[in-house]
Amino acid sequence: MSTFDPQPTHLRRINPTRNMRRFYALTIQPTLFGGASLVRDWGRIGCRGQTMMETFENPADAASALKRIECIKRRRGYRDTNRRVE
Repeated sequence: MSTFDPQPTHLRRINPTRNMRRFYALTIQPTLFGGASLVRDWGRIGCRGQTMMETFENPADAASALKRIECIKRRRGYRDTNRRVE
């Protein structure tokens, strides 16, 4: 098993003029068979939101998908939250 462990990403997009308060979280979790799952949580801040899990055979593929989605969200106006997850 590799020591590959990318950090979770927590983003939010707040625009009071449009009544918009959204969050988007991306995490990678190992699977039982040596692969990795990319877990995406999103929704309105203060609500439970939705979750989607995508499974990859290779953890590096999951990490590249995480980076790709993170870049897309940042282009749409999502920014880092102030809290740190450890």
